[in-house]
Amino acid sequence: MKDSAKVVVLVVASLVVMALFIGIGLTPGNYEFFLARRIPKVLAIILAGIALALSSLSFQTITHNRILTPGVMGFDFLYQFTQVLLVMIFGGLSSFVTGAYWNFSLSASVMLVFSFLLFAFYFRSGKGNLITLLLLGVVIGQVFNNMTSFLVVLMDPNDFASVQANLFASFNHVNVNLVYSVTPLLLITSFLLFRMNPIFDVFWLNRDNAVSLGVDVQKVTRNTLLLIAVLISISTALVGPILFFGVLVTNLTREWFQTYRHSVLLTGCSAMSVCFLLSGQWLVEKVFNFDTTLSVVINFIGGIYFLTLLMRNKVV
Repeated sequence: MKDSAKVVVLVVASLVVMALFIGIGLTPGNYEFFLARRIPKVLAIILAGIALALSSLSFQTITHNRILTPGVMGFDFLYQFTQVLLVMIFGGLSSFVTGAYWNFSLSASVMLVFSFLLFAFYFRSGKGNLITLLLLGVVIGQVFNNMTSFLVVLMDPNDFASVQANLFASFNHVNVNLVYSVTPLLLITSFLLFRMNPIFDVFWLNRDNAVSLGVDVQKVTRNTLLLIAVLISISTALVGPILFFGVLVTNLTREWFQTYRHSVLLTGCSAMSVCFLLSGQWLVEKVFNFDTTLSVVINFIGGIYFLTLLMRNKVV
């Protein structure tokens, strides 16, 4: 089967599940109420799936490693720390916490400023090593995680209740208020990443080949990481942090499409991500009647797949 046909299959499957998700249970008497709730929720899952797929695949390309995801850089922990810090400073009932637009704007701004300062400081000498940057990201991420845990202990229980939903992944209560406001931002970021397809194709070879072919490795790495920070802020704001989904969907995409062309991989990964998330959430709601959550299933399956990759030595 050709790559284009595979993409079409994933898109058609996503549309079928989307139709089931939105259409089942509608009647002439209740369709206005349910459509107003279901359509934004489906759009939020689609946007989060695309953001997770693009960020994870491009991150693996610039790191030349199939088991790494943006979570290594501590972006998820920084987002959680920002949420807790906003509650500690302004209170749980502040518009900066309860207002979806203010909350997302502040959180995204903090992540972008942190990313820019970190990358600008690290690459300013022109001799920055990406592996060292990844290790630095792991350490900083753990620092943010520990600081978040410390602040949560000091937090008033009522304030903790207001921020608890932002600390864990949830597809049952997605932040639908942000759907329409973050859509243009996601489209712009996705467009910028897709424009870098030829560079990513060269980048996947290795650093030396990319340099010899005229690619400014440090500039491309810095710009890609900044775009990834935007995508992670979008997905985390919509559905919360997800640990293993990026590893799962990117590696399944590479194994199914068997190509180096990122124009195909980015499109296929986005389609597969949306298809998996919509199908999984539909099964959780309609088949399992909310007896479990999709994030638990993703982390369980993704964790097993992650260990399988390690044992099979398919890490590059």
